[in-house]
Amino acid sequence: MLNVDALETWQFPSLEQSYGTDQTMLYAATLGFGQDPLDKTQLRFVYEKELAAVPTFAALLCHPGRWTAAPELGVTLNKTVHGEQRVFLHQPLAPTGDLVAKARVQGVQDKGEKGALIHCARTMYDRASGAPVASILHSTFCRADGGFGRKFGSVPASEPLPERAADVVVDIETRPEAAVLYRLNNDRNPLHIDPAYAKKAGFDRPILHGLCTWGLAARAMLQGVLDYDETQLRSIEARFSRPVFPGETIRFEIWREDGLCRFRARVEAREVTVLDSGRCLVGPGHLAPSYTVDA
Repeated sequence: MLNVDALETWQFPSLEQSYGTDQTMLYAATLGFGQDPLDKTQLRFVYEKELAAVPTFAALLCHPGRWTAAPELGVTLNKTVHGEQRVFLHQPLAPTGDLVAKARVQGVQDKGEKGALIHCARTMYDRASGAPVASILHSTFCRADGGFGRKFGSVPASEPLPERAADVVVDIETRPEAAVLYRLNNDRNPLHIDPAYAKKAGFDRPILHGLCTWGLAARAMLQGVLDYDETQLRSIEARFSRPVFPGETIRFEIWREDGLCRFRARVEAREVTVLDSGRCLVGPGHLAPSYTVDA
């Protein structure tokens, strides 16, 4: 059972990271950018000449690692999956950087027999200027750890999708080795490569990283709405509702509204929604979200 007291008082170590063009290009390549070598709009994200960073790369930077593995927290590790992910860009993400970050446990929600959600927030700052770069809210769904009858903190509520037909539809075919490649982004969870571990966790075979599926949502938004102008993607968030298996085709359904887009992602072959309650702020201007962690 989760130790909520320990979670509420958890202190993260100092988080910092310098990153360069190799990491920026690797991340984009693991999302499938550059599969068409003649598509100049995609090559911007995988070619050092006039290199641009995919905005969701921010979620990997200054990451605290598998901190929920600490025994005193009481998390059943082989029953955890990604629950929700939100990233807000305070400024367009540069293709290279030197960052420091502050993190905290933002909240814990008891879902009873379904499990529990642990929400972790962090804000990254440019080391030299001290200016905020991005804020991240990462939610872990602990499928075996609900029923403790207590919660703390608060997180932004998800909003329902429009009932009308989507304005834009983008299909992205994932590669069979997509999880093998995405692991190179410093996410070595065996759930995504070890068949025996995946079976023990309740899956027939290794699943794709939730953050990879979520990053593909940014790729779909760039392709379908923003004409690959990454500076116009100010935030992206979604709830992970079902896993994706490498090799599947994901259909992104996007609804355009004034200043934002809502979306969901489906694997039509299995008739399942894999990302739900998706929301992106688009256009010029950057604002601070409520979960900014002060430097």
